[in-house]
Amino acid sequence: MTITWTNFFVQVIAFGILYLLLSKYAFGPLFGIMEKRRQLVKEQIDTAERNRSESERFLEEQKQSLQQARKEAYDIIEQAKSTGSKQADDIIAAARGESSRLKEEAVRDIEAEKNKAIASLKSEVGGLSVQIASKILEKQVDAGAQGELVDQYLKDVGKKS
Repeated sequence: MTITWTNFFVQVIAFGILYLLLSKYAFGPLFGIMEKRRQLVKEQIDTAERNRSESERFLEEQKQSLQQARKEAYDIIEQAKSTGSKQADDIIAAARGESSRLKEEAVRDIEAEKNKAIASLKSEVGGLSVQIASKILEKQVDAGAQGELVDQYLKDVGKKS
C-alpha cells in the first residue's frame, strides 16, 4: 500500500475545513444544547434534593406532632384517672361523714327516748308510790297484808305497761 502524499494533504485540508465549518455552525449550537441540558439536569437534581430535605423535615415535624399528641393524650388520661380517684375519695369521705352523722343522730334519739322512758317510769313509780303509801295509811294493816298490797300494785303496773 502506498500512501500518496497529495491525497493525504488534501484529506487533512478537507478535514480542517470541515472541522472549522462544523465548529462554527454545528459544535456551538450542539454544545449550547448540551450545556442547557446539563443545567436542566442540575436544576432537577437540586430540586429533588430540596424536596427530599423538605420531606425529611416534614416527616420529622409529623413525628414530633404525633409524639406531642401522644403525650397530651397520656396527660389527659392521667388527669382523668386522678380526677376519678379524687372524686371516689370525696364520695367515700362524704358517705363516711353521712354514716357518722346518722349514727350520732340515732344515738342521740335513743338517748332521748331512754331519758323519756326513765322520766315516764319515774313519774309512774312516784305516782304508784304515793298511791301505795296512801293505801297503806288508809289501812293500817299488818306486814303480810302490806306485802300483798305491794304485790297487787306491781301486778297492776305490769298490766298497764
